Amino acid sequence: MNVVHFFIQPTDGTCPQRWREAFPDGQVVSASALPERLLGATATSCLLWLNSADALWPVHLRQIQQRLLGARVVLLSGMPDPQEGLAALNDGVRGYAHAYAVPALLQEVALVVGHGGLWVGPDLLQRLVSSTHAALMRRPPSPLTQGVAAAADSTSGVWSALSAREAEVARSVSQGRSNREVADQLFISERTVKAHLGAVFEKLGVRDRLQLVLRLSDTADAAPPPQTETQP
Repeated sequence: MNVVHFFIQPTDGTCPQRWREAFPDGQVVSASALPERLLGATATSCLLWLNSADALWPVHLRQIQQRLLGARVVLLSGMPDPQEGLAALNDGVRGYAHAYAVPALLQEVALVVGHGGLWVGPDLLQRLVSSTHAALMRRPPSPLTQGVAAAADSTSGVWSALSAREAEVARSVSQGRSNREVADQLFISERTVKAHLGAVFEKLGVRDRLQLVLRLSDTADAAPPPQTETQP
């Protein structure tokens, strides 16, 4: 099924040129004309794009959600901000990206969101990872998972699939550290961190840092192997 892209035009009438280049068949419509355009549409037949430069975008988002259950909406921002992104995700958008991203990246955003995923920038993802990790650490374990954890060997579960260095990288990343911070902590290069992280993602079957945190949140797998001393 071909997906129709709608860009809800801000009151000043602007539309990022790169969005037009990414979706040459996309339709730029005003908020007032959108309800008519959505007649007969389904959540999977269209993808809607808002711009945070339009102060009324939260109003437009609610109107879209009321008319189209499960609508897939992406918010573009000329100056992406993690706080704005978190608020937008909380309100129900499925993607948050730079308004002036290259067309190929906008098309990738559309692909991810179109397949039911979420798209966030690296800064926002970092914040989500940190907050998710903190929330999981505060979560009281249930009696069942306490028993499982007590019986589990520290090198069992997901950790047994990783090398010692991969486990160190996974542990640090899941705590919300950036690649640079992990590199500084372990006295290795950022390129090496990326290589280890790629191996971790592949071995554990996860796509990004947030999925890694959730994967490692299982109580039985929560205890990593003992940390080794790292020399500079």
